[in-house]
Amino acid sequence: MTKALTPTDREHEAPARYVPQHDKSGGDHDYGQVLDDLSAASVHRNFDPYIDIDWDAPHMAIVDNDPRWILSYEVDPIGRHPWYQQLPQEKQIEIGMWRQANVAKVGLQFESVLIRGLMQYSFKLPNGAREFRYTTHESKEECNHTLMFQEFVNRTGMNVPGAKLGYRLISPLVPLVSTIFPTVFFFGVLGGEEPIDHIQKDFLRTRASLHPTMAAVMQLHVAEEARHISFAHHLIREQVPQRGRIQRFLLSLMLPLTMRILCGAIVVPPRSFAKRFDVPDEVMKDIFWRSPESKRFLRNVFGDVRMLGEQSGLMNPVSRLLWRALGISGRPSRFRSEPTYTAA
Repeated sequence: MTKALTPTDREHEAPARYVPQHDKSGGDHDYGQVLDDLSAASVHRNFDPYIDIDWDAPHMAIVDNDPRWILSYEVDPIGRHPWYQQLPQEKQIEIGMWRQANVAKVGLQFESVLIRGLMQYSFKLPNGAREFRYTTHESKEECNHTLMFQEFVNRTGMNVPGAKLGYRLISPLVPLVSTIFPTVFFFGVLGGEEPIDHIQKDFLRTRASLHPTMAAVMQLHVAEEARHISFAHHLIREQVPQRGRIQRFLLSLMLPLTMRILCGAIVVPPRSFAKRFDVPDEVMKDIFWRSPESKRFLRNVFGDVRMLGEQSGLMNPVSRLLWRALGISGRPSRFRSEPTYTAA
């Protein structure tokens, strides 16, 4: 039986008006305590996809023509488009299964890059650094996620490629950023994790009709990603205010650029999707990101990151213009994981 997971979205979350830890009395004590708490949580609240998901249970069987694979109108950009809505049900099911399997494959590929980057980052840390223990815990959890995503893909029987070709080609180089530009690397962590986490939480909140296997994968992933995203937020809020003025300005521009580039890599399917399912070019342009609905989705994905930008001093007149030019501006979340329907 799959466990009912209860992710703690606001666990260890900072207040809306964040004061950098190095400005507080007690130095970095509070930041260090957060890392200790996150490490302890990784020990006492962790999951194994081969224990916590009953893959072979009868109700988890993946069969043809199951309408639960139809993409959600409320959540998925493809699912809400009239082109998709007008397709025969069997075609909607096939596309839905391919789409969900491909998103899992993209997640696997992203987390593979993340694991390598975290290991590179921890390799250079000094003795006694609390970040070493937590990033190693996180890497172990991400390894379990890659096992879970690949198991899911295998069981769907869909031979999906995952991310676009360009992303796959440069992926061996990305982990090097973690030692050369560690703050930018953690921007990239959020650029990959936030879109997937946002979509999965919206699926679970709207009680979309999901196949039980997909629901189990999402529940387990969201539960542990709460810690991973929390760590990245705290690390950025701790480190950015300690940078010089010019560095902070450059980082303020890198934040929205990283979010927009990685969102495209994570959410937009590769060209093989349109070729396989005969998706017209105009439809693909509408879905990603020309229609008003898709533009709203793109803005909503990054409410938490805009909040982080405000809290860490990365919002200024120039960076705000860049957020707007990239189509990802909007009001920041009032708290982490604020539901989309209250942030719209």
